[in-house]
Amino acid sequence: MRGMNGLESSSSLSPSLSSPYFPVLHNYPLISAILAFAIAQSIKVFTTWYKERRWDAKQLIGSGGMPSSHSATVTALAVAIGIQDGLGSSAFATATMFASVVMYDAFGVRLHAGKQAEVLNQIVYQLPEEHPLADTRPLHELLGHTPLQV
Repeated sequence: MRGMNGLESSSSLSPSLSSPYFPVLHNYPLISAILAFAIAQSIKVFTTWYKERRWDAKQLIGSGGMPSSHSATVTALAVAIGIQDGLGSSAFATATMFASVVMYDAFGVRLHAGKQAEVLNQIVYQLPEEHPLADTRPLHELLGHTPLQV
């Protein structure tokens, strides 16, 4: 039976297909973004091993480093939307601008914040032990990316 919009009504679909979670499996931009993120994070483990000859599972959830999972995620999202909806669509324009902002932030603001954290950590390490800030936990230094990593 067809509804007013020409599509089959949900009553004629099988119960498994009418599940509210099933359409997510056909959301190709979402799936491609999640896969790009997972692949980029996994690659970080291998690049750490290659550069430092040690396995670091924390790279699976860490930020910073090569490659940028943020850039991979938003690029995959924009490309998938471009393929699905067309390069002239508003969704593609929005995704492209979103990707540009995320990538700019990754190698701009976040990279410099990481460098500032490194300097602040050096200052704290040089404080005398009796100083009230001498026992503070070090700041996370690997926040951003170089342009090549992005």
